[in-house]
Amino acid sequence: MEVKVLSSRLVKPAYTAGEAPMPATEYIALSMFDRVTFEMQMAIIYAFAPPAPTTASIEKGLATVLAQYRAFAGQLGESPDGTPSVILNDRGARLVEATVDADLVDMAPSKPTPELLKLHPDLEAEHQEVVLLQLTRFRCGSLAVGFTSNHVVADGHATSNFLVAWGRATRGLSMGLPPVHHHKDLFKPRSSPRVEHDHRNREYYLPSPTDVVGHHGDAADNIVIHKAHFTKDFIAGLRAKASEGRGRPFSRFETILAHLWRTMTRARDLSPEETSKIRLSVDGRHRLGQPAEYFGNMVLWAFPRSKVGDLLNRPLKHAAQVIHDEVARVDGAYFQSFVDFASSGAAEKEGLARSAVCKDAHCPDVEVDSWLTFPFYELDFGTGSPSYFMPAYFPTEGMLFLAPSNFGDGSVDAFVPVFEHNLQAFKECCHSME
Repeated sequence: MEVKVLSSRLVKPAYTAGEAPMPATEYIALSMFDRVTFEMQMAIIYAFAPPAPTTASIEKGLATVLAQYRAFAGQLGESPDGTPSVILNDRGARLVEATVDADLVDMAPSKPTPELLKLHPDLEAEHQEVVLLQLTRFRCGSLAVGFTSNHVVADGHATSNFLVAWGRATRGLSMGLPPVHHHKDLFKPRSSPRVEHDHRNREYYLPSPTDVVGHHGDAADNIVIHKAHFTKDFIAGLRAKASEGRGRPFSRFETILAHLWRTMTRARDLSPEETSKIRLSVDGRHRLGQPAEYFGNMVLWAFPRSKVGDLLNRPLKHAAQVIHDEVARVDGAYFQSFVDFASSGAAEKEGLARSAVCKDAHCPDVEVDSWLTFPFYELDFGTGSPSYFMPAYFPTEGMLFLAPSNFGDGSVDAFVPVFEHNLQAFKECCHSME
């Protein structure tokens, strides 16, 4: 697929008449949650069937929404006193226009492939903008929207709020409640700080000179991303099986993740004595009494773990219960314990580093990003909801993405990067109830 770039420009916030813009430059200090999250680009793809929205209307809506979500029009840097911050300088979001002399159906993948990267601005290049956007129009009249944002500035919850507001602004509707940002009076330690959990070995770790961090080698060349579609009926059957004899059934998320954890473990052919763990994000907004409009990162992680032998030989209920119990432990008290620890300066004093780092492979472990509750399909520029939505190509073995399917019937799509030599085994047991 050859993508022809037509233009690249910055879209700056457009302030309405009578709306006084904020001072030219302000700073939002990165919170303790921003500082422990992944330093990565969050990249997603939307497709809109013809008649697709016009570039002019999308750009106008973007300029309007950026006036309310100024962090996405700013840059990462430091405040004058050296504090890591989002600089509210209204630099703008990067907008690239492109065309493809082909129909969307000719390249629309059922799963993420390297071709999808052509629907984004070059993600390997150095970009000063927090948000990168590419509008790619196809011969058939369809439109692909490649959206990328810096995860340090906003988590998935905050980003989905922005996307819905962008669609509403494009349609001339109210954008809803404005974002709430981090400030110095948020996330304060208790008067008598109590560190009640092992944050040194969960959100942080002590690096050693032999650590190799980031992507290296050619591991990505041996990874394929499999899309597993789970129907509403299949999920209902799984939940019934996992929840048998339990008063309250496991959630859809707990059930699907438990099933995929076992499936991946079986496909990897691991030793029964090995331990496998999951890293999954837990939203702290309601746990810390913060509004849904909080814009930034407010996520910590649960780490369910189990012996491989137990995962495979015990029923699905075991894996679901392990997940349920570990997530339940990451409650409001856990978040406050983290606030107390992160505020103490111990991490800096001891040379600890964030444990949330990008890797080529997670085996024997699993990491999951669940988008099941985010309103990504509510991005409507005036011509209706997108025909499909998916993560961009991200070849990290063991990094799962869960998203509602485009059918809108309660079914779920799981995007599962696996080593090529494990793919057949994964496919053979992926839709088994055993």
